[in-house]
Amino acid sequence: MKNHYHTLGVERSANADEIKRAYRKLASQHHPDKGGDKLKFQEVEEAYRTLSDPNKRAQYDNPGFGPFDNNPGFQSATFNFDSIFNMFGAQFHPHMQRQQQAQMTLWVTLTDVAQGGPRTITVGTDRGTMAVEIDIPPGINDGDRVQYARIGPGGMDLIITFRIHNHPRWQRQGQHLICEETINLWDLILGCDITIKDILNNQLQVTIPPRTQPGSMIRLKGRGLNSRQQVPGDLLLRVQGRMPDSIDPELLNLIERTRAK
Repeated sequence: MKNHYHTLGVERSANADEIKRAYRKLASQHHPDKGGDKLKFQEVEEAYRTLSDPNKRAQYDNPGFGPFDNNPGFQSATFNFDSIFNMFGAQFHPHMQRQQQAQMTLWVTLTDVAQGGPRTITVGTDRGTMAVEIDIPPGINDGDRVQYARIGPGGMDLIITFRIHNHPRWQRQGQHLICEETINLWDLILGCDITIKDILNNQLQVTIPPRTQPGSMIRLKGRGLNSRQQVPGDLLLRVQGRMPDSIDPELLNLIERTRAK
């Protein structure tokens, strides 16, 4: 299988912006209209189409994975647990069930982490597929391992290692969530109220104080991720300024005179 990360020159942990920047650079460099290598350009295009789509990327990262029921954000692996254990001479017997454990890696999104709660996943064995219910702990961290008792094939315990995809908008800092919003420069100067959506698509009203500096952080208490201790993190909104499309010439003259003083 082609290594799309290698083709774009990015790490497997690269976020959406890093992938887009790498694609634009390589697409410009290898575009046939600019004398580039057509085959190389096609490889870059293929890599970007795969890695820029969250669902395609998840399937590429986890060959053979399928979706959670009614939740396209999750990916669950179809593992041949019977064959894995048979390789080492282990058979599924009732008296051995408690001594054996099945393990799998499960990739989820940051939105899945924020939602948490019960989920249905499908696990495959040599005898077919089986649906199992798991509970996603609130605010789980990348790399956390959770043991689910006697829900695996043959009644084994199932140990799941959770991996978390990068989010195109939200960054995680512990249980805090950070995002960025760009607003009109006049609104930074005069202050305003804006509406944003949190990671679960809930609408939040945010007051931007007058004379807010670009790059300032506004903290919304308790709007981050929950934790196992039920102590929610905060939402940190980084505010950036955008120049207005047009500025009245008289205002520009006034600003110029003020700057000259």
